[in-house]
Amino acid sequence: MIRVKSYPNGIYGAVTYLVYDDISLEGALIDCTSSVNDIEKEVKAENIKLKYILITHGHFDHVYCLSKMKEKFPDTLVMMNKSDMPLLNQVEVQCAMAGVEEVKLPCIDGLLSENSKNIALGQNKIEIIETKGHSKGGVCYLIDKYLFSGDTLFKDSIGRCDLFGGDYKEIEDSIKNKLFKLADDIEVYPGHGDKTTISYEKKYNSYFGSMI
Repeated sequence: MIRVKSYPNGIYGAVTYLVYDDISLEGALIDCTSSVNDIEKEVKAENIKLKYILITHGHFDHVYCLSKMKEKFPDTLVMMNKSDMPLLNQVEVQCAMAGVEEVKLPCIDGLLSENSKNIALGQNKIEIIETKGHSKGGVCYLIDKYLFSGDTLFKDSIGRCDLFGGDYKEIEDSIKNKLFKLADDIEVYPGHGDKTTISYEKKYNSYFGSMI
């Protein structure tokens, strides 16, 4: 069984998720926004074998503590979609525009796409779903019945499309033709805010819900 713990204390309320298989104890972080010490304590207390740090997209608030976390867990593989590398490489500009302290980023260990294979926690495959719209290289990660949607899909809303790499038509296509094709009972854990489900968003999402 997959376990999920959330740490919603990042800049702009960005969330880090600790995900692990309770049999193999193999784990991953989805984004890296805050709570480095708390996550380290949890990983050690539960004897989690942290394999990956999976980045949903290259905006600074989702990688703000990446360097610190990599120092704590140097054997983890930091992975993301190659199409957001240009965005990640401008993180110092992003920080300056937001008026926050510039962050130092570690090297990315691997690049992911929808064709990536052998990414798993125990027997649980990690499916990479490319979801352009909020950024050119935004991805969601599907593990068992849990979807980590980054800034693509939120409860009742969607990610902004007015930032660098954003495109409303692309995010519409990503949500309607990819995420809304997933099973209704899949739980959605977004990059900001409360969790939701595919079923709820298909009905009540303020942009694309059928009941709006």
